[in-house]
Order: sequence, then structure tokens, then C-alpha cells
Amino acid sequence: VGETPADLFKAGFLPSSRNLDRFYLCRQIRVRLEIFSPSSENRRVLRKGEGITAKLVPRAEFEFTPARGEFCKRYTDARFGAGGMSYERLDSLFNSPITSHLLLFTDAASGAEVGVVTLYLEANALAFYYYAFYDLNHPVRNLGMFMMTTAAALFAGRGFKHLHLGSCYSQNALYKTQFTGVEFFNGFRWSDNLAELKFILQRGQQEIHEHLLESEAYRAEFHGGDLANITRAGGFSP
Repeated sequence: VGETPADLFKAGFLPSSRNLDRFYLCRQIRVRLEIFSPSSENRRVLRKGEGITAKLVPRAEFEFTPARGEFCKRYTDARFGAGGMSYERLDSLFNSPITSHLLLFTDAASGAEVGVVTLYLEANALAFYYYAFYDLNHPVRNLGMFMMTTAAALFAGRGFKHLHLGSCYSQNALYKTQFTGVEFFNGFRWSDNLAELKFILQRGQQEIHEHLLESEAYRAEFHGGDLANITRAGGFSP
């Protein structure tokens, strides 16, 4: 009673339904915005995007026009293939409860929209950075990273507690960890130890015959070899 989606995000879950009525436990990434501060790399990325403005728009004030639909479809076709996301799925994404706001990026010089991010926000609790679409041919070659970094700075400045960036199950997703205050959910608690995350990712590339917590190498390297340390860290009762 009284729970909101933010409570499920906090417990390590992400939405599996765009109606926010189903969630799944996963290895997800979040940024503790209260300690976020742009690194030299973050500032370099932001400088490369000078001249691009970002505007936070409530979904009720955002019109998902055919032109915007074509923009998003071109992105998904280029990144994931023609079957990556249909027009129907795009329309559902932009008109479902999981999208409470949009972060709209515009090239100030030309006035052209060059990127949009679908977001779920609970004020002062969390921002969930869900889908990002952007112009893959834009002169700013790292536009996607610029958009994510801009979001981190924006929501930190607005007093949000966490920015959730989705799951991390491969080396290719490690770009989400390029922020001060980053944490991942390891299955029983949030961890800020990126060496632990990389250990788990590397382990996932091998044939596995035991649960992570049964791994002596994992327990020894990250929990002093003692299962009791894990139960205490995860808040489990003995």
C-alpha cells in the first residue's frame, strides 16, 4: 500500500511493461545524483555538444507527430535493423505510462530536433532514462553520450536522487558507468565497485555451473570469502 514504481526501482527492478504493472529483477545501472559531479571526460563530451539545447517536456505537452515518428524509425532501423521497432511500438512507447516526460534536443543554429529521450520521472526520487533516439549523421559524433551526460547534469541540478540507465549484461553497456556516483544492482544489493561488475561480466562469457554466490572466487575477492558478509550487505535476516 502506498508503493510507487520508485520503490521497485530502488529494490533493483526495472519495468517489463510500458504500463508499469510488471517489473523484473535485473543487473541495472543507476547514478547517485547527490554525489554526481562531471568528470573531465563528462565535461569534454558536453563541450562537443555546445550549441545543442535540451528541454524537458511533459508527455501531455509533446505531440508525437508523423515526422517525429519517422525520425525515431530511421534511428531504430539503422541501429537494430528494419524489424527493430515498428511504428506501432514507437507509438505505444510515446503514449504509455512509462513515458511521463521527454527530453528534447535541438540544434540551436538550425532549429532542427536532433534527439529525444523517453523518460519516467518521479520528482526528487528518480529519473529513468529509457529510450534515446538521435541523428546518427549529426556532426557531433558522440551525440548519444552527450544526451545521457546532459540528462545526468540536468537531473542532478534539479535535486533528483537517482538516474536509472537500464541494464548491463555485456561489455558494450559499460559506457553507462562513466559517471561519478554510478552503482549497479548485483542481485542482492547496490554496489559501486566497478571491478565487481567487470568480474561478473567476464564470468558471464564462460560456461557457468554455479550461482554467483556459490563462486569461491567471487566471495573471496569481493566479500572476504564469507557468505555472512553477503547476507549482512544485502540486509537479509540470518
